Amino acid sequence: MEGFGFFYLGPLAILLGFLLDLLLGDPPSLPHPVRGIGFLVSRGEKALRGIFGVRERLAGTVLAAAVGFIVFSFSLALLFVFYRINVWAGFLAETVLCWQVQAARCMQIEAAKVYAAAESGDLPLARKAVSMIVGRDTANLSMGQVIKAAVETVAENLSDGVIAPLFFTALGGPALGMFYKAANTMDSMIGYDDERYLLFGRSAARLDDALNWIPARLSGRLLILAAAVLGFDRKNAAKVYRRDRGNHASPNSGHPEAACAGALGLALAGNAWYGGKLLEKPVIGDALREPVPADILSAVRLMYGAELIFLAPALAASLGLRFAVFALAGFPGTP
Repeated sequence: MEGFGFFYLGPLAILLGFLLDLLLGDPPSLPHPVRGIGFLVSRGEKALRGIFGVRERLAGTVLAAAVGFIVFSFSLALLFVFYRINVWAGFLAETVLCWQVQAARCMQIEAAKVYAAAESGDLPLARKAVSMIVGRDTANLSMGQVIKAAVETVAENLSDGVIAPLFFTALGGPALGMFYKAANTMDSMIGYDDERYLLFGRSAARLDDALNWIPARLSGRLLILAAAVLGFDRKNAAKVYRRDRGNHASPNSGHPEAACAGALGLALAGNAWYGGKLLEKPVIGDALREPVPADILSAVRLMYGAELIFLAPALAASLGLRFAVFALAGFPGTP
């Protein structure tokens, strides 16, 4: 019966996880795995810096490997234990993990705060709201820059927080999805090119880049499809995607940002201040018009449109891979 549940109920758990994220997001009253991952990273960093001293890159590599292994193993063990209890307990655990790896609703909520402040014309509040979802300095941003920063973050989150988790969960179940979540969390915590993390965080950053290579490129193409379905400028999205997807220091972030910029007719990216220092970056897209608060909502619509387009093939891939594994293993209940 456990195998039956693993085979048939796994893709359904992915679907229900998507629906739970859509409806509930990340309730602050419930514990979230990212907080546990963050605890492992912060405690691990302190311990490994003490053990390895000046060998920072080795310490960071050990941390990245250890956190990834712990999170993957714990998730797999959790599923095994619950499926051993009974198939419905396992299904419940799998559904919750599939829910927890998704982050579309959370991004929608945070983006909506920026939109509300921008729509009301409250620039200080808009700067404060956008500072919660971007890494750049926000104190001197104009309203147009605030709006563009929010749009960029929503586009990038499509890959990091929506498509990539769904992609890896479809490939290897929620344990692999949680492994990706661990890598992405490590990158957000220690994957910086500053003095403290240039060497220590390099392995975490490279791991995140490698894992996001396919999802980022999927995200760009999915945004072009979503633009066509939702009535945005598909042709411009495709043109800007082809031309500007490489205009980013990250090997991945430029893909969804370029497609989104083209779909909305905006110029994104460009120079920005980080930690009091100006970072010169190329522009992505063309300034066909000035940004308006509604662009933030449009970016969210595109994010959800791309997610919905990807959901069906992700579920089909999950079912097909499980079928292949069970057929190769000669499982007696395989259809």
